[in-house]
Amino acid sequence: MTSPANARAGAARGSLYRRLIDRIAAVDDGNILRVAFFALLAGTASVLFVDYRELTELAAASPALPMPLQPILPPATTGPEPSARPDITTAPDLLQQPLDIALGSAGQLTLTGTIDPGAAERFANEIDARGEYVRSVVLDSPGGSVRDALAIGDLVHERDLATEVRAGALCASSCPLIFAAGTTRLASPDAAIGVHQIYAAALAGSAEDKARVAGMAMSDAQTITGTIIASLTRSGVDPALWLHALETPPEQLYYFSRDEMVSLKLVTDFLQK
Repeated sequence: MTSPANARAGAARGSLYRRLIDRIAAVDDGNILRVAFFALLAGTASVLFVDYRELTELAAASPALPMPLQPILPPATTGPEPSARPDITTAPDLLQQPLDIALGSAGQLTLTGTIDPGAAERFANEIDARGEYVRSVVLDSPGGSVRDALAIGDLVHERDLATEVRAGALCASSCPLIFAAGTTRLASPDAAIGVHQIYAAALAGSAEDKARVAGMAMSDAQTITGTIIASLTRSGVDPALWLHALETPPEQLYYFSRDEMVSLKLVTDFLQK
């Protein structure tokens, strides 16, 4: 038998439950997706913390760690579905060279090769020297230093430059962060534009090397990811694009299809083949 007190408590709980359901139902779908997205980021950071703690314990008795590790080349020829890979015609040895910056015709500044540490400074110097002639940035790069890519992207956005990825070229790993910063973003329908998880270097090295890499990842993961999301949002690109990076192992690449380039607002128009 239900007492009056229990009945009132049940009614209160029912009312509270109903208000909670009504509030959830009123939440915009986009907000729900954003909450889920940042929950995923938080989970990623927690995993990095666990890895760092374990590796630090292994390296606690080791001598001083070596000099900071250089970023390793991201893979340029593998992907979740190799049969769906776009055709890449640029020579691999050219892509592995430090980023070459060359001014071509019609104000096109071509960036070819790996985004090595210091590439952003060289790019800024080139813009300072030839800025009045530069109208667009043409990309052909397997990626590299994320911080340099973000800095180059900031300057591309600041100078209202267009970006471009042509058929047969590659724009992978951190390179799409530069491409996404363009005021207009032109790509071939068959462009090889892909992303994967950010990583630093040599995860198969010694315990002390692993501790350094994991430590840098733990301290930088949230800051860098937040900067990436802000950069994409600033340019009008859907930040959900970076979910594909978080889900794709470093030894693979997630290549965007033509439909995804459109739906994620990564391109503003397509180049003619």
